[in-house]
Amino acid sequence: MTRPPFPSVIDSSLMAAFKSCPQKANLEFIHHWKRRDQSVHLHAGAAYAGGLEAARVAYYVEGQSPENAVAAGLGKLLTLYGDFECPSDSAKSAERMAGALEFHFDRYPLGADKALPMTLAGGRRGIEFSFLEPLDAMHPETGDPLLYSGRFDMLVEFDGMHLGLDDKTTSQLGASWSRQWDLRSQFTGYVWGVGQAGIALDGFLVRGVSILKSKYDTLQAITYRPKWQVERWYEQLHRDVARMQVAWETGQFDYNLDHACAEYGGCPFKEVCQMRDPQTLLDQRFERRRWDPVARTETPL
Repeated sequence: MTRPPFPSVIDSSLMAAFKSCPQKANLEFIHHWKRRDQSVHLHAGAAYAGGLEAARVAYYVEGQSPENAVAAGLGKLLTLYGDFECPSDSAKSAERMAGALEFHFDRYPLGADKALPMTLAGGRRGIEFSFLEPLDAMHPETGDPLLYSGRFDMLVEFDGMHLGLDDKTTSQLGASWSRQWDLRSQFTGYVWGVGQAGIALDGFLVRGVSILKSKYDTLQAITYRPKWQVERWYEQLHRDVARMQVAWETGQFDYNLDHACAEYGGCPFKEVCQMRDPQTLLDQRFERRRWDPVARTETPL
């Protein structure tokens, strides 16, 4: 059987896709099919994250004033957003995203924010922390350990706790938004990865900014991760990876023809799965680009 290579690096996006629908993970992360028309949510979110990072580096590392640091963040956001054409029905235009960044630092001002980036070994500040750690699972082709990677916005000290901080953009906030992080594997995996680097985290501080065409809002939530939850996540991760290896070896990636097809605004492969012979649609509306979770880059195939 001719197979595409099995991933050598595992991350939360790949595992979330596989647990949601194995066939989605197969198309997106094994065969590397991506839509030709990029999602406004992904593009705007990446520009926003880049702007936040630039502002924090300017203030906490370079010692610039809060005003100049925010200006540096706005410049980075607009550069990353570029000439991307925002759909008319979306609130995530370049102007609105720039307003969201200003709103963020108005509500969580540099110099007065209780969440302060940790100082790590060598004096480095804990801004945009990343890790790459081996798992107790071997690659089915090379025999080397599979690697687990993660990257998030900051390591912070907050009210006497050590927390990871992750910024989210959304369309609406509320009690359900805060509760959705309590068992989110993304953050459990981050706590494990940081722990492998010798840093013990109590959990994560999640900050959300809602972006609508007429207003902004914000909410923050703390989600805790005791040691036993991290250990349970690690054991479950290996069972999930083993199932993914079996699917890869047999070529049988199951379809989850249910709620997963409509989650988060709809699966990008929904129309593909509605076709008996999907190759023509894949060739027309998708292209093959390999995402590198470590370098954070995409390579056309």
